[in-house]
Amino acid sequence: MMHKIDLQVGKDIYKINKEIANKIRELLDEKGVKAIDFMGSIGSGKTLIIERLIELLKNEKKIGVIVGDVTGDDDYKRIKKYGVQVVNINTGKECHLDAHLIEHAIENLKLDEIDLLFIENIGNLVCPADFELGSHKRGVVISITEGDDMVRKHPLIFQISDFIVINKIDLAPYMDVNIDTILKDIERIAPKKVFLTDAKSGKGIKELAEWLIS
Repeated sequence: MMHKIDLQVGKDIYKINKEIANKIRELLDEKGVKAIDFMGSIGSGKTLIIERLIELLKNEKKIGVIVGDVTGDDDYKRIKKYGVQVVNINTGKECHLDAHLIEHAIENLKLDEIDLLFIENIGNLVCPADFELGSHKRGVVISITEGDDMVRKHPLIFQISDFIVINKIDLAPYMDVNIDTILKDIERIAPKKVFLTDAKSGKGIKELAEWLIS
């Protein structure tokens, strides 16, 4: 009986989250804001990729950012220096952002002054997959340093995403990692648009930016 109750509670949580996410999407559409949800492990390079995108697009688009972390404001400070609107979310013990948190975060943003909203999710390849945030695109960032088995180990998050970024490709020669293995797993498990980037040097960021705003 307890298992049945737990399942029902889980279903209700996902249903409520979906309803809130739909309302967020309607609001963003009404305001003309395009939102991108970046998911990925800690250290995959999500923050630096967002920084590079800001550098590339800030003269063309009015940008806002929502930064999600379990605790602290390190990434918030990194984004704040670019002079864009940014809101920091600390989830405490939660391993993902959810639509309710985003709903409150956007109350602190001037949406009329934003064209493009980047959402940096919690560093995790599991939990964020189940919770839509009302974004127009969802992407996963993985790093060469995580190995070449990330896709087959965590298929769901790749399957629900719209695009995949394989970052830190400059380190491939120094790691026991085969990029072709990752690409083959993506093609087999979750065929999506793939970008190969080295965020540190900016390689591949222009292609990503152009696709995101198209």
